[in-house]
Amino acid sequence: MMHVQEAVTDDWLHGAKESVLSTAVRPELIMERGEGMYIWDTGGNKYLDFIGGWAVNCLGHSPKALQQALASQAGTLVHASPAFYNKPMLEFSAQLTEVSGMDRVFFASSGAEANESAIKLARKHGTVCMNGAYEIITLQGSFHGRTLATMSATGKPHWKQLYAPKVDGFRHVPINDLDACFAAVNNNTCAIMVEPVQGEGGVHPLDEAYLYGLRKICDMYGMLLIFDEIQTGMGRTGKLFAYEHSGIMPDILTLGKGIGGGFPLSAMLTLEKHNLFQPGEQGGTYSAQPLAMAAGLAVLQELIEQDLTANAATQGQYVMRRLTELSSNLPIRNIRGQGLLIAFDLPEGLAPVVTELCLDKGLLLNAPSPSTIRLMPPLIVEEAHIDAMLAIATDALMEAASHVG
Repeated sequence: MMHVQEAVTDDWLHGAKESVLSTAVRPELIMERGEGMYIWDTGGNKYLDFIGGWAVNCLGHSPKALQQALASQAGTLVHASPAFYNKPMLEFSAQLTEVSGMDRVFFASSGAEANESAIKLARKHGTVCMNGAYEIITLQGSFHGRTLATMSATGKPHWKQLYAPKVDGFRHVPINDLDACFAAVNNNTCAIMVEPVQGEGGVHPLDEAYLYGLRKICDMYGMLLIFDEIQTGMGRTGKLFAYEHSGIMPDILTLGKGIGGGFPLSAMLTLEKHNLFQPGEQGGTYSAQPLAMAAGLAVLQELIEQDLTANAATQGQYVMRRLTELSSNLPIRNIRGQGLLIAFDLPEGLAPVVTELCLDKGLLLNAPSPSTIRLMPPLIVEEAHIDAMLAIATDALMEAASHVG
């Protein structure tokens, strides 16, 4: 039976290589189904998932709440066009604005779209309130998406010349350097855009004093403060939103990844005083689509009812404690993060070797750089899952270190 499965998988992989556009390096396996903390490939191999769909599957794989919400909504109304209100849109927008402390929300399908919306709103603010100011200050090492504008906002050095010419109007400054940020402000600056914790950049939290300073700068000059919480929002850091750790409120908040629990969904939220778009200036065919709204509502309610933000905080502390214990005998250093967005460093070049060995051993981990391992499991994770993950990762790290040595 296994030989038949392997043959089918080989056929599918061959077909994929001929038809799927090459945009990523993927292992020779096909994921088929998932449940809770685990995912299975077409060969029947089981993997403990500490990538969580790239911080997306906050409720785990195929959660019952999401299944039921999508099935129910699919039997009622799938799409009505963005020209009309729909019931789950009104329910979800009311709940999301209430829990976020924001007043207005625009829904999209991806994090890049949400950030693109934030950039547009900041520039509209610059036009209306700041004599045409349009520049936005962002951070080195940041990641804001893959549209031309969000790639231009992103602080990845090797992206600087990719798809040139880039969208003008972004100035990049070092992380946690308030003097550098202040020096970058000029008459054309309309906003500062940051991730409270840089995720793709390797999990680097912004200092609370730095965030406070950014808020003061924006207030001083009438600029907008944008928090990109695509990766940190929806309970990931142990609070429903990462800004709650400092209590420093942004003018614009963007959400993605976990907001749909696996269904394509994102949001840009703002305060009433920044409700500046005129009809036709911003939109999207799938904005506030009923299926997405039903998914988002189900995820938000489940996060709150199951108190998964508290679980993220508790389990995140457990991960950090266990990693600290292991660091006395293993080459693990610079353990950092918030909640269940955690990273640690290894000797240069070891991280991708470890993740590949872990894959062979039934564990999914991410290496955002050759020296960094990032953990972003579903928020339903328990201590037993963490212990299993660390046992496999330790095994892989010792094996990788012995080969390198």
